[in-house]
Amino acid sequence: QVQLAESGGGLVQPGGSLTLSCAASGRTFSTNAMAWFRQTPEKEREFVAEISWTADNVKYGDSVTGRFTISRDKAKNTVYLQMNNLKPEDTAVYYCAAEPLDCSGRRCIAFLSWGSGTQVIVSS
Repeated sequence: QVQLAESGGGLVQPGGSLTLSCAASGRTFSTNAMAWFRQTPEKEREFVAEISWTADNVKYGDSVTGRFTISRDKAKNTVYLQMNNLKPEDTAVYYCAAEPLDCSGRRCIAFLSWGSGTQVIVSS
């Protein structure tokens, strides 16, 4: 299994930026993609972004396209989420995920490993 640890959350004003990090350890060779999701108490978990571990193929959720950028540093086993032009509706707990069971569709699904999350609050 892959262990994941998110960091970088915090309070930011609307229009500001934050960069989240997700450090992976353990059986990192077993994952072919990593992703970011987010969740609030009022909403279901929402897909944010995904990156393949070898091909650098990236995908984004509709609500973040053009504002967020996912990247990865293979040497550090770390995935990043650069978030720009943040909006109050981006407020959520952001989770990192790895080891998807199926990537044959539009995006990977059924991730086996999850981090504990990092809180992002966008407010003036």
